[in-house]
Amino acid sequence: MEHLSLQELNNLIKTTLDSQLEPSYWVVAEIGEMRTNQSGHCYLELVDKENERVTAKIRGTIWSYTYRNLSTWFEGMTGQALQPGLKILCNLTVQFHELYGLSVNIKDIDANFTLGERARRRKEIIDRLVADGVFDMNRSHTLPPVPQRIAIISSPTAAGFGDFMDQIEKNSRGYKFNIKLYKAIMQGDKAAPSIINAMMQAHDQIENYDVLIIIRGGGSQVDLDCFDDYELAAHIAQYPIPVLTGIGHERDETIADLVAHSRLKTPTAVAEFLISGLMAFEDQLDEYFSRLYHSVNQKINLETQRLSSLGYQVKAISKEKIASSNYSLNNLLYKVKSATKSYFHQQHKKLDLADNTMKFLDPQHVLKRGYTITTVNGKLIKNTTLKKGDVIVSESSDHIITSTVESSKKKNGEEKA
Repeated sequence: MEHLSLQELNNLIKTTLDSQLEPSYWVVAEIGEMRTNQSGHCYLELVDKENERVTAKIRGTIWSYTYRNLSTWFEGMTGQALQPGLKILCNLTVQFHELYGLSVNIKDIDANFTLGERARRRKEIIDRLVADGVFDMNRSHTLPPVPQRIAIISSPTAAGFGDFMDQIEKNSRGYKFNIKLYKAIMQGDKAAPSIINAMMQAHDQIENYDVLIIIRGGGSQVDLDCFDDYELAAHIAQYPIPVLTGIGHERDETIADLVAHSRLKTPTAVAEFLISGLMAFEDQLDEYFSRLYHSVNQKINLETQRLSSLGYQVKAISKEKIASSNYSLNNLLYKVKSATKSYFHQQHKKLDLADNTMKFLDPQHVLKRGYTITTVNGKLIKNTTLKKGDVIVSESSDHIITSTVESSKKKNGEEKA
C-alpha cells in the first residue's frame, strides 16, 4: 500500500494551498484572543460567531513592523485600540507551515469598516431601546427647580469626581448640596454591571434624592464603550428620577448620554449646570420679590393718597355738615323758642279767660248782679218737691233770708203743697 509521511502530507497541503488560493483575502472576523510578545509581534485568534456561539476560528499573526504602524493608525482613525471582542475587516494571507499548521498573516485592517460596525451596533441598541418604549422615559421626568439632594455614581479616585466636588464646594454663592457617592468601576468589561449595581443601591433610598449623576471624566473611545451597553442604557432610561451624565469630553456621545435626562460634557459641566440652576432660581425669586415689593409699595402709596383725599373730603363734608347742623339746630331752637312763647301766650290767654269765666261764675259775682241762692233743707232747689213747712234760705249779695213754705206749685199750674 502506498503511503506518505506526515511531513510529505503537510508539504502536499502547503503546495496545494499555495497554488489554489489567492495571494490575499479581505475577511470579516472578530478578535477572540490577542497578545503581543517582547519582539512586538501580535498573536491573535480570529473567530466567527452565531448567536454568541463560535462557529469558526483560526490563528493569526501581525508581524511587529506591520503591527506597530497598523495599530497606531487604527487607533487614530477609530478612537480605540485593537482588542478582543472587536469585529474587523482585515486583509490576510493564508499560510500553512509544516510544523505549526494553518494560520493567517494580517497585512491590513479597514478602519472604516470598524467605524461602520460600531455605528451599526449603536444603531441596533438605540433601535431596541426605542422599540422597547424606554428611550425617552427619563427625559419625561421634571427636573426639580432646586436639585440639592444628589446621588452620584463614580470612582472615588477618578479625577472627574474630584473636579466635580471641587466645583460644587467652591461655588461663589455658597450653595450647599447633600451628596452621596455610590462607588462603581467606570471602564472595562465590568463597568456596566458595576454601574447598574450602584444605581440599584441608590434606588433603595430613592426618596432621599432629587437627581442621579453618573460622571467619569473622559478617556479613550474604548474606555467609554461600557456606556454603549444596552442593559446600562435601559436602566438609565427607566430610572425613576432625572439622570445627569458627565462621562466624556465634548466630542464623545454615548448611548447613556442619549437616554439620560440631561447630558453634560464633563463632570465640571455637571457641577456648573447644578449651580447655575440654583442661581437662576434665586435670581427669579429676587425678581419676584422686587416686583412684589414695588407692587405693594405702589399700592400702599396709591391707597395713602386715596385715604388722604378721602380724609380731606370727609373733613370738608364734616365741616359743611356741622355748619348745616348748627344752622338747623339754631333754626330749630328759634322755632322751639317761638313755639314755646306762643304756646305760653296762648295758655296765658286761656288762663285769663278761664279766670274771668271763674270770676263771672263766682256765686258772689252772681249775687252782686241781683241773683239769690236758695236752698231748702241745705240743698239747692233743683227738681225738688217742696212741702208745706219746708224752710227756705235765700242768700243775696248782702242778706240771708229765711222763709217757711206755705204752698208751692210748678209752673204748669199744678199745686203740690
